[in-house]
Order: sequence, then structure tokens, then C-alpha cells
Amino acid sequence: MQPRIQSVKLLYTLNSRIFNKIKPQTLIQINHNHSLIPNQNPDETSIMNSKAIEIQNLLNKINEKQSLNEIEHSLTGLKPSLNEDFMLTVLRRNRSDWKQAYVFFKWVVNASGYSPGTGSYNEMLDILGLMKRFEEAYQVLDEMSKRDKNLINERTYGVMVNRLAAAHKIEEATEFFYKRREFGLELDLIAFQTLLLSLCRYKHVEAAEFLFHTKKEFRHNIKTMNIILNGWCVLGNLRETKRFWNDIITSECKPDRFTYGIFINSLTKSGKISTAVKLFQAMWEKGCTPDVTICNNIIDGLCFKKRIPQALEIFKEMNDRDCSPDVATYNSLIKHLCKIQRMGKVHELFNEMKQKGGDCLPNARTYGYLLNSAKKPDEVVKILESMEESGCKMMADTYNLMLRLYMGWGDEEKVRSTWTEMERNGLGPDQRSYTVMVHGLFDKGRLEEALSYYNEMVSKGMISEPRTKILVEAINIKLKDRDHKSVA
Repeated sequence: MQPRIQSVKLLYTLNSRIFNKIKPQTLIQINHNHSLIPNQNPDETSIMNSKAIEIQNLLNKINEKQSLNEIEHSLTGLKPSLNEDFMLTVLRRNRSDWKQAYVFFKWVVNASGYSPGTGSYNEMLDILGLMKRFEEAYQVLDEMSKRDKNLINERTYGVMVNRLAAAHKIEEATEFFYKRREFGLELDLIAFQTLLLSLCRYKHVEAAEFLFHTKKEFRHNIKTMNIILNGWCVLGNLRETKRFWNDIITSECKPDRFTYGIFINSLTKSGKISTAVKLFQAMWEKGCTPDVTICNNIIDGLCFKKRIPQALEIFKEMNDRDCSPDVATYNSLIKHLCKIQRMGKVHELFNEMKQKGGDCLPNARTYGYLLNSAKKPDEVVKILESMEESGCKMMADTYNLMLRLYMGWGDEEKVRSTWTEMERNGLGPDQRSYTVMVHGLFDKGRLEEALSYYNEMVSKGMISEPRTKILVEAINIKLKDRDHKSVA
């Protein structure tokens, strides 16, 4: 079994369509927009960003053992013009360090004279939940409730159940659904689907199905059943996926296009690509037209099995049958063509994406695949220039990929400039950034520097990966041995 599509990506590509009638604020927002705030002119945005950077630099001193009173006094001295746009800008710039974000937020609430709106509260909850700081998150939630229960909305609920599910706090996530009435929210179908979606996203599918059977009033709904089916699919359990597929077939609900798409995806994930292609072709024959998501699934599955010529045939078939490809279609092909170094075809598809524009316009993932195929720094510069020309925003993952490349090439100047630019743009450094530095420096024998980055990461409350902890243990042993030898 070779699961290739990450659970978060799959749940959003399929279930964003499943929930096409759900109010936008109900769905859980993963990717935060770091672009300019709408309805602001460039001068206002520039001033706001400058002040936000000033505050971020001040908050960085928290880890330099300055007291909170000193930090808060300095914040007051800056006299920032507080509003929701500015609050969100500062909080998002400090997402990778919950302590800094929380100190700023508490100063605003307690000492600034400004009362944050729902958006700022929700952003703070999301940051705390991301770092599993639920004690602080519940304090923020209590503050919202005491101040005005109307501050708690569907987005608040979505953030909390999503982060609780991510932390494997299944009971607390479920209890939060039933607490909705305390906050003036209804126990409706959409909220129940949001809970199931969150549980399935983080592999708690068995718990989600148990709840599904418990809430009988919400059972006879194909969208709800699709969430559970997709959960088993993403978990990579074909046996359970088939079982629940049969449950749908024998239920009062009629399978829709998404139900078929999920099952096809389960087959491709389980390596049964030939069976998936047959079902895919049968859909065309039966007049049940596959959408672009299903086509992308088949193309990705074929590419994974190194059946790229057949994938390119289906790509051509999409155009012939008026099923327009999108950026994900091109990305699947480019990803696998890069792996086998068919760069001529890669550039052909890349140019085609730019010419088509719209839904086919290259995104950060496209440029990530191109960057990952770069052989020297000059190629990175050209790719980044193309990225800037297309208006594609830099992402944290892009910076982390650049760090890994420059570390591998031993280009220390580029490593430093990338790190500085990442900080300046409020896109890190995050846990992945530090991991790249620790492992890269270790590989080059620079043990003290590697340990310094690790300690800085831990001081910011970031949890290292197990492999990084093992590597740090090895560093400490080597440093001790070296010290003993030098003393001897």
C-alpha cells in the first residue's frame, strides 16, 4: 500500500466540493493569506507592515530573557494604531512562535484600550491550538464568552474542533460540538459535518463513524456519508472503505459523483490502479461524467505507477472531452516528470500553464517541484524570477526548500539571506526551518551550530521530530567525547 496524497490535501480537494453549499465561515481555514489586506492602498499597507515588523522585532526579545513587563511597556511606547487588519497582520507574522503572539494579544486585551474583534480572537485560538496550548486557548475562549457571546461564531467552533482533533483530543472535540448551545449556536447538520471532517482529517475515522451512527437525525445524507467514506479512504484502509461503500449502496442515500470519486481514489491509493481506470472509464460510458478531481486522481495514480504515457493520454482525453485540466493536473504530471528528469516535457507543460492562466496558472507547489529539480544556485534564481513575474506569493515551504538546497550546496550566504527574508516576510522560521538547519549543519560537521539552532527551536515551544531528537543526542555524545579528548 502506497498512500501518496496527504490527508489534509485530499480532504480539502474532495470535501470542499462535498460542502459546496456550506457557508464559507463554517469550513476550517488551513492556509492563511499573507497577501495584502483588501481595500487598503499601498501606502497604508506599507505603514502597517512596517509597524508590524517593528512589533515583531520587539517580541523577538522575549527569548532574550527580557521581562514581560518590559516588553509590554515597550509595546505601549510604540503606540501602534490598533484595528482588526493590524491585529491579524501582527498575529500572522508571529504564527510560528505562540509565546510572542500571545504576549501581544494579551497586551492588546488588557492594556491597549482596544477590544479585538472575532477575527483576532479566532486567529489567536488557531495559533494556540496549532501549538497544543489548550489551557491558554480555553482562557481566550472564556474571555470571548464573558465579553460578548456573539464574538463566538462558526469559525471559532471550526478552529477549536479542528485543533482538538489534531491533538487527538477526541472527547473534547465531541464535547465542544454539544457546547455549541452554550455559545448560542445550533446543533445543526453543518456543525456535525465539520466535526466529522475534523476527526477524519486526523485519522479518527472510527470515532467519526461511531458518532455518525449515534446521531440518527443526520445519518441519511450522502454528503455526511461521503465524509466517513473519504476518511477510510485517506486512512488507506481499503477493506473498511469497501464496507462503508456497501453501506452507502444499501442505504436510502444515492451515491453521487463524489462517492464514486472517493472510491476510485481508495483504489488508486491501494495500488489497484487498473481497477480504478476501469471504473473511471465506465463512468464516461454511463454518462456519469468524472470531474477534474477524479481525472487528477487517475493521472496521479498512473504517474505513481510510472505509467506516465497513459497518464498523458488521459490528460489529452480531458481536453478532448471538455473536462478542463487545472493546476493540480499539471502539477501531478510535472512532479513525476521532474523525478525522471524529462525536463523538456516539464517546460512544455509549464509554458502551457502560463499561457492558459486562470485555474492553470502555476502556483507555489509548481515552483516547488521546479526548485527541487534545480542543480545549482543560478537555476534557483531564474525560477524565483519567474515566480515573481507570475505574481505567485512565497510560502513558508518555499523558503524551507530553498534553505535545504542552499545548505546542500554549501552556499552559506544564500542560507543567511533566505533566513533573513523569511523572517522579514513573517513566514517563519518554523519547526521545519530549524529542522533543515540542524540536520544540514550536522551533515557538515558543524555540531555546535546545529545544537544552537535546536536549542533556539525548543525555546520557542516548537516540538522537534523524533529523528531530530535522536540526532541531537548523537551531537551531545560527540561533543562530550571531543571535550574528554581535548582534556586528556
